[in-house]
Amino acid sequence: MTIAATDRVLSVTLRIARFTPKPERAGRRRGGSPFGSKSPFGGSDAGARSNRVRGKRWTQDYVVSAHASDSVLDCLLAVKREQDPSLAFRYSCGHGMCGSDAVAINGTPTLLCTAKVRDWAKPDAPEYANEDGFRPTGEPLDSSDRAIDLDALAPGTPLVIELAALPGFPTRRDLIADIDPMLDQIRRLKPYLQASGDLKTTPNGKVDAFEYLQNPDQLKRYELLSNCIACGVCEGSCPVYAGGEAFVGPAAMILSSRFLNDSRDGAGAERLAALMAPDGSAACQSVRACSMHCPKGIDVGEELWQTIQKVDAAKAALK
Repeated sequence: MTIAATDRVLSVTLRIARFTPKPERAGRRRGGSPFGSKSPFGGSDAGARSNRVRGKRWTQDYVVSAHASDSVLDCLLAVKREQDPSLAFRYSCGHGMCGSDAVAINGTPTLLCTAKVRDWAKPDAPEYANEDGFRPTGEPLDSSDRAIDLDALAPGTPLVIELAALPGFPTRRDLIADIDPMLDQIRRLKPYLQASGDLKTTPNGKVDAFEYLQNPDQLKRYELLSNCIACGVCEGSCPVYAGGEAFVGPAAMILSSRFLNDSRDGAGAERLAALMAPDGSAACQSVRACSMHCPKGIDVGEELWQTIQKVDAAKAALK
């Protein structure tokens, strides 16, 4: 009886870009931006933290046995339990809900827990290169197009999955990226409901308990945006974002857009004004790479474009 590749145990090499930071001397300021502790593009101090951390960098291979249906997170947990407890990576729920385990797999930003071995394992062999000797670059949008037909491979074909920390952020250790700059930019745009606070009352003077009742059309305007888990995948895909120094980033703009589209929110003018800063909507180049790998299915680039149009309209109204 022939065992399908999806059922049999595969030998997969995890090729991990590792990093151990160098201890900083007390009182010594780390080199980096000539602008000092503040970013020239805004009031955030994200630029001070986004300096490249010095330390030891190397690539290390770990061979694991896995089924095609296993997640890459399962493979890393097996490595940590059985081979190298010093390997550092971040995860929490393991179900694609918390967004804490975003990394670059084969150069593509995505979540460890939702990435399956069958979709990301590739032959680690010279014949995988094209006729000119170059390995293919770029990943298609559809994971079914990205996946290798494991059944078509010869038995014993070496498979590899390459892992690195999320791009666009400084690396803290191994696969753990420092996402504090992104979180600072999100906080700066105040991603929480700011209602007017005026209590509506009924004709007989009682407080109307349905003050914030919405109809389905009003909910639909922002419902998908509320699914954003601030994982940083869109930030890692963005060619402009780099630690929040020049661009506030797609994650912060999506969360701001979520409330710009909420009929209950009364701070729309202030939100648009905040996005008029030099590192706000004007810094977005509309490349739309941020839409390619969102794990929650948000068309980030389209939402950003709509927000940019709102900001431009608000600027024009001020003139």
